[in-house]
Amino acid sequence: MVAAGAALAQTSAPPADASDARALEKLARERNCMTCHATDRTLLAPSYREIAKRYAGQAGAVDDIARSITEGSRGKWGSIPMPAGPQVAPDEAIRLARWILGMSR
Repeated sequence: MVAAGAALAQTSAPPADASDARALEKLARERNCMTCHATDRTLLAPSYREIAKRYAGQAGAVDDIARSITEGSRGKWGSIPMPAGPQVAPDEAIRLARWILGMSR
């Protein structure tokens, strides 16, 4: 499912300006991502900046993060699992992953 967006993830530019970033933060809130995550501090899960730093420069990072968003994950950040996000469409997961990775700069 997320793999279908892989080509898009590889060719799309990151958010170009603050309005794009605000729109993606709004999307993250609407999809309940920010119940556990915050941009710059740890809540129940690591901050988006921590995630961005861990994945910075890694090939396939967009797809890996997008897959975690939609399918959930276990053991990447400790003992608390990340639940799957069925409310997040695959293209939204890719956009959110790219937004998160942009926080490493």
